[in-house]
Amino acid sequence: MPMIRILFVLLFACVQTAFAQKLVMPGDHPDPSVVKIGDTYWASATSSNWTPIFPLLSSNNLTDWTTVGHVFKEPPAWADYYFWAPEISYDNGKVYVYYSAHKKDGNLCVAVASADRPEGPYRDHGPLICEPAGSIDAFPMRDKAGKLHMIWKEDGNSVGKPTPIWIQEMNEERTAVLGEKRELFRNEAPWEANLVEGVAIMRHGDYFYAFYAAAGCCGTGCTYASGVARAKDLMGPWEKFSRNPILTHTDQWRCPGHGTPVERDGKYYFLYHGYNTASTVFTGREGLLQEFRFTPDGWVEFVQDEGNLVRQVSDREDRFRGNALPHYWEWNVFQKPSFALSSGELHLNALPTASGHFAGQKTLSGSYIASVVVRPRKGNAAAGLAVLGDERNTLTLYYTNDSIKLVSLRNGRDSTLTSTALRGGKKVHLQVTCTGGNSFVFGYSTNGRSFTPINNQPVSGSHLPPWDRALRIGVAARGPQGTKAVFDDFEVDY
Repeated sequence: MPMIRILFVLLFACVQTAFAQKLVMPGDHPDPSVVKIGDTYWASATSSNWTPIFPLLSSNNLTDWTTVGHVFKEPPAWADYYFWAPEISYDNGKVYVYYSAHKKDGNLCVAVASADRPEGPYRDHGPLICEPAGSIDAFPMRDKAGKLHMIWKEDGNSVGKPTPIWIQEMNEERTAVLGEKRELFRNEAPWEANLVEGVAIMRHGDYFYAFYAAAGCCGTGCTYASGVARAKDLMGPWEKFSRNPILTHTDQWRCPGHGTPVERDGKYYFLYHGYNTASTVFTGREGLLQEFRFTPDGWVEFVQDEGNLVRQVSDREDRFRGNALPHYWEWNVFQKPSFALSSGELHLNALPTASGHFAGQKTLSGSYIASVVVRPRKGNAAAGLAVLGDERNTLTLYYTNDSIKLVSLRNGRDSTLTSTALRGGKKVHLQVTCTGGNSFVFGYSTNGRSFTPINNQPVSGSHLPPWDRALRIGVAARGPQGTKAVFDDFEVDY
């Protein structure tokens, strides 16, 4: 079967600062978790309102990761959106993914799915805990006696209240919690501001160690940082480190937090997320790795390492020649994918909504050139090259009815920024050049070599990313039900 060709052609040099926060998962990978199963490390990350849900990544060394699939192809029956913070774990020969999602006609809940193999398929067991204020960031842990417990955050900050971290015994089937919940700790220190969350616990020596995040996770005004607490008994009392926060901003990475500790070859590492200071929210919270060690007085410190990590990111060229799209294509959770691959083309069924029916992929840098070929046919929908925030915020260059049109969708209201007449012939090439993550110049061509800009001044995309997500680059089809847009040769050059 023909394969969609992916060109790995660019080395992305990532020079580290004092604590060597090494980029290992370029692009939007919030709240990463990791576990070792056999000789392989497996990881997942928040997908929020993109599907497929919860990417599954594998690595042999914690630095080179490959996305091999997803936990869910579509939302479980009980949930509708905000698929956050998957915690992947391995216990007694089975793989479990604990996660958060918004319950239909309810609030945020923590739930669990299981599989016999890390790559799946996964069976969803549904929600375990649904508090009125919302429940998120589940983490499983056994106490010294071997009893299994669930640890999670009550989402009090969403209603102006503190955020207790709770613990409760859980049955071995992962279908119910047992007994009464008990508080471990909450946000009380000034640096923690209005929340603590994202707790991940490991046991070392005489102590359990809880790595946690605090303050504001997301957006341009984020204040996230990471702390650690310890206890000799899982149920507490828990003591927070006097030198918290232990992980804060550097010259290159902002708002570090919400990760999982893991061991490799006798050394300890923390996999977590942070915003690149150059591209910030537009490339999103990217996966970072940093070594830490335990100090003689029983605390944690990160290892100072001035070494460099050369991170490979991929230019992509999709010719749509297979019978399936590769893993990196994503869809809006509110739009069921509806497309076909035929004769080396993507036939995307249209929607008559302002955003149309769209698909996209993570952007791996704040600077890139993306292009796609559209094939005009009578009766087809408008075919667009789109910069995607969500279903209410997009920038799209459409070819339709012998014209080129640049459309801005902002908070659900669309407006045409500029347009020009164009007799397309057999095909039209659409292009967008991005600089700084949020500055866009669109263009078109009938020969694929010389492009004519449609906007002489760059268009700002600063309004596009939702508070918990980054931009995607992709395609869109807008038109009456029953129509479609046809695409070929989608490329992203970083």
